[in-house]
Amino acid sequence: MTWFQQNRWLGTFLILFGICTLGAGILLFMARSNWSNTKGQFDAAVAELHRLQRLDPFPNDANYRKLKVHLENYSAALDKFKEELKIQMAPAPPLAPNEFQSRLRQVTIVTLERAHANNVKFPDNFRLGFDEFATALPKTEAAPLLGQELAQIQMLINVLVDAKVDSVTSLHRTPLPEEHGISPTSTATPVAGGRGSSVRGPKPPGPSAASPRLLERNLVDLTFKAAPAVARKVLNQISSSSGQFYIIRTLYVRNEKDKGPPREKTAEPTPPANEPSAPNQSANAPLNFIVGNEHIEISARIEMLRFTY
Repeated sequence: MTWFQQNRWLGTFLILFGICTLGAGILLFMARSNWSNTKGQFDAAVAELHRLQRLDPFPNDANYRKLKVHLENYSAALDKFKEELKIQMAPAPPLAPNEFQSRLRQVTIVTLERAHANNVKFPDNFRLGFDEFATALPKTEAAPLLGQELAQIQMLINVLVDAKVDSVTSLHRTPLPEEHGISPTSTATPVAGGRGSSVRGPKPPGPSAASPRLLERNLVDLTFKAAPAVARKVLNQISSSSGQFYIIRTLYVRNEKDKGPPREKTAEPTPPANEPSAPNQSANAPLNFIVGNEHIEISARIEMLRFTY
């Protein structure tokens, strides 16, 4: 120990160097141990990946039976849901063109009589949006669809008449493609020609070129006037109708009074002291409501869904 006492600085340096060397060795051992464990896990994962890549993905018998049960349950639930949706749609029985025209006259007469009984005003020569078929017959292939749309519009008008709106200002329907002999599913898909070629034509028919559409939309633009409470009732009944699936796409509300009520002078002159006061005079005066008595005009675009599956 005499050399340590003689050279204390060198001894302290050697002790600290030994401690650091021992700590570095411990850390190196721990790092190598962690690396070995991680490398073992990685090698096991790689081996499992290679094993899965070489396996046949076809399930075993037990899982295949479970999959078949799930597919059958899904198919049954989907069919049930489709049947429930079909209930939310007016039927489309086969109709001849002259039968549709006769039904249009009958529905128009019944609707006008019902509106007259409920004091609902209609435009002149109101025919539920089918004005062109009052004197002309529709195409044979379009007659059943027009009969279905007539039933849809009749249910829509009955909602307004039963709610006793003030008047129906206008009703315009979008013509069906079948009225002009156009099939809604026959759409030509343009394909690009070769490089430098300007020729574009319809895509050749293939197995997936024209997929059948699951639903069609009949559009109606409707405008009516009513009190606010009646308008709310009409919109709620249209949205929750059980006989036909309606969707209100656009809605515009306009108040019949563009300006607010005029400011009235409510302060009265003070009566003279010798005149008796009338404490009950102001209490018996009728109240004049500022808002709530005006009527509104509703303009809406309504989609009437037709399921085609």
